[in-house]
Amino acid sequence: MMTGEKRDFDTAAATWDENPYRVRMAQDVYRALQEKVPLKPEMDILEVGCGTGLLTLLLQPRVRSITGIDSSEGMLDVLGSKIKEKGLTNVTTRLMNLETGEKWEGTFDLVVSSMTLHHIDNIPRLFDHFSSVVKPGGYLCVADLDKEGGKFHRSGEIVPHAGFDRALMKKEFERAGFYHVRNCTAAMPVKPDSCGDLRCFTVFLMTGQKREDPR
Repeated sequence: MMTGEKRDFDTAAATWDENPYRVRMAQDVYRALQEKVPLKPEMDILEVGCGTGLLTLLLQPRVRSITGIDSSEGMLDVLGSKIKEKGLTNVTTRLMNLETGEKWEGTFDLVVSSMTLHHIDNIPRLFDHFSSVVKPGGYLCVADLDKEGGKFHRSGEIVPHAGFDRALMKKEFERAGFYHVRNCTAAMPVKPDSCGDLRCFTVFLMTGQKREDPR
């Protein structure tokens, strides 16, 4: 049985961007993503678990539109302030509980999620949601932690997954209807682990393309 508590992301949102490793990690994931997926001006993107928009605003200039969804109203408030300050017209946000079976709306050329999956209990259901909104021929990109033994987060914080095995993640992509599944190491953040010791963790980026509708 897990003991402790989940992080209050609403409270953490105000100072989230002050941690330099988070900013660098978003930049690293963006660089890896643009090497693996052809970003085009006519693309519509859904970012799942967008947080304060560190990755969102890197993707924004390259595509037609980007919709950011998150379970934290505080995180979305911070991103909303950035959108208003920059006068962006192609970025929208939506508050959603990512843990439920509620049907997702819309269709997108690319769905991207960075450092969110390890906070979600039901991974197969989330992949079903991904598949339901990616257009045939579109892309899914997931960045998350390799298996890390529960050391990445602060002591006492409840997190459903201590990273992921890449081979098992690839099988989840394929089960949900994605092919040409590839992965690379996108980032290697160095931060204090749950014991307070500096440690290097690895973040993978996995990409796949949704099969075209058979006709």
